[in-house]
Amino acid sequence: MLTSIVGINWGDEGKGRMVDLLSEQQDIVCRYQGGNNAGHTVVNDRGTFILNLLPSGILRPEVVNIMGNGMVIDIRHLCGEMARLREGGIEISPKNLKISDRAIICMPYNVAQDCLEEERLADAKYGSTRRGIAPIYGDKYMKKGIRMGDLFQPEAIKDELKNILEWKNLTIEKVYGADPFTYEEMLDYLREYGAPLKEYICDVGEYLEDAIAAGKRVMFEAQLGALRDIDFGIYPYTSSSSTIAAYAPIGAGVPGHRLDRVIGIMKAYSTCVGEGPFTAEMFGDEADALRKAGGEYGAATGRPRRVGGFDVVASKYGVRVQGATELAVTKLDVLSYLEKIPVVVSYDVNGKTVDRFPMGRALAEAKPNVEYLDGWGADITGCRKFEDLPEAARRYVKYLENAVGAPVTYVSVGAQRDQIIVM
Repeated sequence: MLTSIVGINWGDEGKGRMVDLLSEQQDIVCRYQGGNNAGHTVVNDRGTFILNLLPSGILRPEVVNIMGNGMVIDIRHLCGEMARLREGGIEISPKNLKISDRAIICMPYNVAQDCLEEERLADAKYGSTRRGIAPIYGDKYMKKGIRMGDLFQPEAIKDELKNILEWKNLTIEKVYGADPFTYEEMLDYLREYGAPLKEYICDVGEYLEDAIAAGKRVMFEAQLGALRDIDFGIYPYTSSSSTIAAYAPIGAGVPGHRLDRVIGIMKAYSTCVGEGPFTAEMFGDEADALRKAGGEYGAATGRPRRVGGFDVVASKYGVRVQGATELAVTKLDVLSYLEKIPVVVSYDVNGKTVDRFPMGRALAEAKPNVEYLDGWGADITGCRKFEDLPEAARRYVKYLENAVGAPVTYVSVGAQRDQIIVM
């Protein structure tokens, strides 16, 4: 059984929480794209953990975790993340963590270039996390990247690094007027942070092929959401990789396989970190109240998230491009303070009402049409069955299910592992 957990919206939907919950039923959890530019927050009996690079299954000792070839890996960040988890009592070894030899290393000059470009763009910036993600994916497709498996070939890496660094410094010095990176410091960087990771690096595609043939249960974990996908998202305010479920087998290392199950994650309301069109956005006191109720701050950056009512138009589109076979609604409990719950049911674009998600300038100019559903005004964090929810809360869940066109199979009513309703 091959399952993918994906975001339906702009990211930060609660995928880490759901992967942690559902990983109990899995043998393998695999991250297949992205880098440390987003975070998954997981709360369990051991504490609160923020994961940027490691798959969320790492919190279960019996689960094997894979970092796939579609990822870009900041090795210094990864070493630090592993150290923090170990301090929290999480066991990490080559038995439960495997890193693709084909994954690309995100280098310090990529991070610098990301920051320099955001500064150059000033008010026109894309809202980058400044973690080097766009530059390193650019390097990958320009075939100027260093892969994790290259760490086993020190002589070859020296020659390649010299060529890459000569090219990269032309941009850093001549375009941005910044100080160049030296060959010696970059070589030392690869040695210092690459050496502790060597024992984890392997051909994960071969490992996964054998595991699938043996009937193992594999879950693919996406970063961000459909609307941040490089092809289908709110371009250019997107990530630089494919966040779509269909890419999961490719980014994991088993492109010949197809998914059996796609679980789309969406919040009971809308949130967005970063720049770009966000039609459902609230402002002022209304936004502050929702942000405070939901604790809406980016797990990777700490930035306040933009918030709004549930967006039917965007979510219906996300369900379609993800090919979601079922849905999980997270943070339903956050809405308990509202007497009336706002829902964006359609957009106005150039004087026309539309219910299909537009792109480009049309999306930027879209205005929300909002309807209000009854709130329930009660604490629902103790509910464990759908029937336990207040009638208005049940109606709200069913409304979302019908509006986006996919069945809801999980409803989260809190951050703890057991605060979940299985439909």
